[in-house]
Amino acid sequence: MDVHPEFVRQCMSEIRVIDVNQATLDLFCAKDRSDLLQRLGEVFRDDMEKPFREQLIELWNGNLFHHREVINYALDGSERHILLHFSVFPGHERDWSRVQVALADITARKKAEAYLEYLGKHDVLTKLYNRAFYADEMNRLERKSLRPVSALIIDLNGLKEANDQLGHDAGDGLLRRFGEILNGAVSAPNHACRIGGDEFAVLLPGADAKAAGTMVDTITELLKINNQFYSNAPLSMSYGVATSEAGETMEAVVRRADALMYEHKKAHYAMAEAPDGGQQARGRPR
Repeated sequence: MDVHPEFVRQCMSEIRVIDVNQATLDLFCAKDRSDLLQRLGEVFRDDMEKPFREQLIELWNGNLFHHREVINYALDGSERHILLHFSVFPGHERDWSRVQVALADITARKKAEAYLEYLGKHDVLTKLYNRAFYADEMNRLERKSLRPVSALIIDLNGLKEANDQLGHDAGDGLLRRFGEILNGAVSAPNHACRIGGDEFAVLLPGADAKAAGTMVDTITELLKINNQFYSNAPLSMSYGVATSEAGETMEAVVRRADALMYEHKKAHYAMAEAPDGGQQARGRPR
């Protein structure tokens, strides 16, 4: 099967369904029995190939009764996660010509499991990775020899004031918008995380200072574009960025970026309180 994967596809094409019950028709969104039987190629395809190969090996090894989780496809194109029970009828052990296949639809359960896994790694409000994922990623980067690694620490300006003056719904709206900005700017192997109420981190494995600066520019540009659509509630951020030095731990890198972010934040509020209103300073390390 490794040398001739087409053998698996040939065997799939030779499946002949003798009869089905109404529950099976409903499961695969078939109008009637003939509708399903004439369109079996739309059901037995793609991700079904691997578990079907495993079934063939089970049969070859003499296991005539087995079960496994598989993916099938309904006739409307949607995925169906199935718990499949496979039993060769007595008297057909040699040629496998009569088999009963019992299917249990576990699609809802699989979606629930996927969502729980998502919740374990993501912040629901911003759709960014959460602090638990951030801690795991920091540990992973510490163990890896890949260097340099850059870290960008960001804090939203004015979130507390928005919550106090306009309510938490308004503050949540600002956080949600900033999550959209980071999700638009950051992609693998980089990761954007919400690590506190209004604090965010972007981890950039393999990124030198120049690449980290480019990421800052991208985020800043997307923030400006976002503010054009929400001119009555503009977003403002303070940030610090640091790139690892020889022998430096990830914790130390983040600590440097965090310190630069606080410098930037103090400069922002100092300028905002100045008579001329000032302009927001930039927070890259010198």
